[in-house]
Amino acid sequence: MEIFLSAVLGELASRSIHFFINKCSKPKVLDVEGSLQRTLLRAQVIIDEAAGRHITNRAMLQQVDMLRDAMHHGCYILDTFRYQSHDEEAKDQVLSHSFSQSKVNFLKGICSSNRNTLLLQQLEDAHDNLSSIIVDMKEFVVFLMSYPHMYRQPYSMHLLLGNCMFYRQIEAEFVVNFLLDTQPHGSQELEVLPIIGPAKVGKSTLVAHVCKNERVRDHFSKILLLRDHDFIDADLTILREGCAIKHHNRISKSNKDRGWLVVVDLVGDLNEDAWNVLYSSYKQCMPSTSKVIIASRSTKIMKFGTRKALNLNYLSIEAFWYFFKTVTFESMDPEMHPRFAHVAMEIAKLVGRGLVGANMIACLLRDNFDIHFWCKVLDFWTGLVKKYVSKFGVHPIDLINQNKQFHLGRMANPSEDLVFYCEYQRSSSEEVPKIRLDDVIYGSVKAPGKSEFLGWVSTIPPYYSYVVTCEVLEPKHRSTKRKRSIENGITRC
Repeated sequence: MEIFLSAVLGELASRSIHFFINKCSKPKVLDVEGSLQRTLLRAQVIIDEAAGRHITNRAMLQQVDMLRDAMHHGCYILDTFRYQSHDEEAKDQVLSHSFSQSKVNFLKGICSSNRNTLLLQQLEDAHDNLSSIIVDMKEFVVFLMSYPHMYRQPYSMHLLLGNCMFYRQIEAEFVVNFLLDTQPHGSQELEVLPIIGPAKVGKSTLVAHVCKNERVRDHFSKILLLRDHDFIDADLTILREGCAIKHHNRISKSNKDRGWLVVVDLVGDLNEDAWNVLYSSYKQCMPSTSKVIIASRSTKIMKFGTRKALNLNYLSIEAFWYFFKTVTFESMDPEMHPRFAHVAMEIAKLVGRGLVGANMIACLLRDNFDIHFWCKVLDFWTGLVKKYVSKFGVHPIDLINQNKQFHLGRMANPSEDLVFYCEYQRSSSEEVPKIRLDDVIYGSVKAPGKSEFLGWVSTIPPYYSYVVTCEVLEPKHRSTKRKRSIENGITRC
C-alpha cells in the first residue's frame, strides 16, 4: 500500500510540475524562439550582402565580424534548444535503469524546469545582443551600398561556404593592406609579415586567397611560393630559383619597377641561416617595393617580421557548428531532419574545430544519409575521444595535427586496428592515392599493411590534397603493436 501511494504521489507531483512549466514557460519560450529566428534572418541578410561586396574599410569589416559572431552564437543557442528533446530521450533511458518510473518522472520535471529556464535566458540574451548590434548598423547598411559587388550571379550559402574562404574577411584585408602599403621613400629593407597559427587553422588558404586578389596581382610583377622542402639545400640558386611562380605579370614600362611578392609557407621553424641567405638573396635581386609573407605554426618566425605578426586562431564552437551544419546538410533544411541535426551537433563537438576535418566528416555524413550510420559515427568518435583524453590527456585530433603515431581504430571492423602515422599535403598537380581514408575507417575496404590513403581534396585555393599514412593491423598483430606503443609512448612519425 505504501509503495502504491508513493507511486501515485510521485506521478501527481510530476504531472503538476509539467503542467505548471508548460502553462507558464512554454508560450514565452516559443515567443522568444520566434523573435530570435526572425532576428537571425535579418542578420543573415546583412551578412550575405556584405560577403558579396568588396569592403575595404576596416571598421566596417569589424562590424561585420561582430554581427557574424552574434549570429553564430544565436544559431547555436537556437539549435541547442530545438534539438534538446533528442538529448532528453537519451538521458531518460539512462535514468530509467537506475530509478523507479515515478522517481524518473519527478526528476524529469525538475531537470526540465531548470533546463528550460536556462535556455530561455540564453535565448533572450542572444536575441537582445543580436538586435542591439543590428540597430547599431543602420549607417553601416547605408555605406555598404557604395561598395562594388564581388559576385555577379546568385549563390546559395552552402555553395559559398564550400567554395570560398570562411570567416577571414578582416584577416584577408589586413594582409592586403600590408601588401599594398608603400614603403617610406628610400627604404632599403624588405617588408616581412609573419602569419602564425596552429595546424589546419587556414594560414595557407588565407594567403592563397589574398594572392588571388586582383589588387594584389596588379601591384606585383611576380608572386612566388617557397615551401618547406625548398630549404633542404641552402644553396643560393635553389632558394632564389626554386620557388613556384604563382603569378607573373608581363613586363612593360608601366610595371617594370613593380616588386615581387614571396610567400614562404612552412610547417615548423625556419632555420635562421637559411633565412639570412634567402633574405640577402632577394634583397639584392628584387625591387625595393617587394614584400615577403612567412606562414608557420611556430611563433619563432615572429623575429623575422618587420610588421606585427598576424595570429590566426581556431573558430569558436558556435562558428564551427554553423560551418559544419551548412556543409553537412547543403541544400537540405536541418529543421526537417531534427534527429540528424542533433547527432551532427554532437559530432561537431567531438571532431575538433579544424575546417579540413569538418569537411571530411561532413562529406562522409552526406554520402551516408542514414540515422543509424550517423549514430555509429557518433559512438565511434565518443569512444575514441574518451579513451585518449582519459589515458593520455590529449584529444586525438591534436595527435593528428602534430603528426604523432596513435591507434585510430576502425568503426566497420572493431576487431582490426588502424594506426595513424602522419599526414601531409600534396599540390593539385601531384598524384593522390585512390583509396579514401573514410572507406577504411568507416567502411569495409580491406587495405592491410602500411599504405597511403586520401583524406580530402580541397575545393578552394591552394587546392591541397590531404594524404594520410596509416597501417591496418590484423587482430593477431594488434596486441603486439599496442604493447610496443605503450612501452615506447606515443612517438612522432
